[in-house]
Amino acid sequence: MSHVDLVEPNHTSPDRAAVLSQIRQAFGTVPNMFRAVANSPAALESMWGSFGALGAGTLPARLGEQIAVAVANRNRCEYCLAAHTVLGRKAGATAEEMAAAQAGRASDEKTAEALRFALELVEQRGHVDAADLHRLRAVGFTDEGIVEIVAHVALNLFTNYVNVALDVPVDFPKVALRRAD
Repeated sequence: MSHVDLVEPNHTSPDRAAVLSQIRQAFGTVPNMFRAVANSPAALESMWGSFGALGAGTLPARLGEQIAVAVANRNRCEYCLAAHTVLGRKAGATAEEMAAAQAGRASDEKTAEALRFALELVEQRGHVDAADLHRLRAVGFTDEGIVEIVAHVALNLFTNYVNVALDVPVDFPKVALRRAD
């Protein structure tokens, strides 16, 4: 049971309804996470706007979803792990690639380095060093890509914290959390 009300998209204020309508168009439904966040129109607009902005960024959607499952698993967020596993598959990743990403691994060097960096950001609370950035550049990330990885991690921390702290019911096919290596 969620610790906050799940806003009914058809029975809310016009500002919330407008954003929830966009979300329904994108997903075919309004996932519970957005219904929980809709308790604050400002938080809803912030979250939805961030998803849209990063979706138009330079990182491929597949990599964004791989980062999301790695961060979700590290933060033990069952909701985000389930949602982003589905979204990763829709973005072209195989089930095996999503399972590997959940553990912070990938078969290609560039994705593996992005996942390693993302998890380092989480573990070190942003306190990474020049060597971490050098490794990203060495596999082909530009400053733009590096900043977008940080932004993806930050957005996923937001969504993980919302779902864990507010105990939002998972409405995607469940995925088992893995033990951190």
